[in-house]
Amino acid sequence: MGIFEAILLTVITAATPLVLAAVGELVTERSGVLNLGVEGMMIMGAACAFMATQMTGSPYVGILAGIASGALFSMLFGFLTLTLVANQVATGLALTILGLGVSGMIGEAYVGQSGIKLPQIVFPVLSDIPFLGRLLFRQDLIFYLSIAVVAGVHWFLFRSRAGLKLRSVGDSHASAHALGIDVIRMRYLAVMFGGACAGLAGAQLSLVYTPQWVENMSAGRGWIALALVVFASWRPWRVVAGGYLFGAVSISQLHAQAFGIGIPSQFLSALPYLATIFVLILISHNRRTTLINTPASLGKPFVPDR
Repeated sequence: MGIFEAILLTVITAATPLVLAAVGELVTERSGVLNLGVEGMMIMGAACAFMATQMTGSPYVGILAGIASGALFSMLFGFLTLTLVANQVATGLALTILGLGVSGMIGEAYVGQSGIKLPQIVFPVLSDIPFLGRLLFRQDLIFYLSIAVVAGVHWFLFRSRAGLKLRSVGDSHASAHALGIDVIRMRYLAVMFGGACAGLAGAQLSLVYTPQWVENMSAGRGWIALALVVFASWRPWRVVAGGYLFGAVSISQLHAQAFGIGIPSQFLSALPYLATIFVLILISHNRRTTLINTPASLGKPFVPDR
């Protein structure tokens, strides 16, 4: 395996959780809900996936546990913000802090244990294609799920009647309610989907990226995913491009050290977050496009008529 191929493989592994978490948050924000608790849901997915895998010996059970934990955790956010009409920003931040604390507590007994890595799916014949075979046809299940989720979200948002309803709720929840659309139900489903994607992203961290449990192993990836949604202008396929760009920046620190490049390790560790800030600055100079694509009711509460 060549050096370039090895670098691309690590970029794919680093980008997959970003793509999953970002596309889930994209659907949530398309419904007009701002959930800043992506980091908390992701770390809970990582902890629960690793624990379930260790208890059952099956990483596939771990994947289901990660998805379920993220979805259930998101329902707490949904109950507080959609039913009790709590502030979405404050609740999302509290959800992140809660997730970091709870995951550290329940995962304490699993620190230092060797994990079970999710096996690769090998496609006969296709996996033998030079270069592309190993990159595209010899990957783990979560990688293929990430591509399927992005394609499915794109079709759902722009080709289905339900997707049109979801976007209408995000654009104007009052108008959608007047047309008979159940705004609260639609937003609950979007929040739950976003939580499930964040949980799956967390499962990828503890089952593929580094098959072990380390406290706070999400390491700010949830915040990068939030910035990635804005970077992609709320478009699913742009999330993929941005996710792989951010993944390449994240993994560059490891390869720079391997090649002996004399750059301080602290600066290389900060690169993904510096890139996030840089991208947000660029977006601020393109306000017209951003404002057109931003859901008009993003972050605004909706109280149905009694």
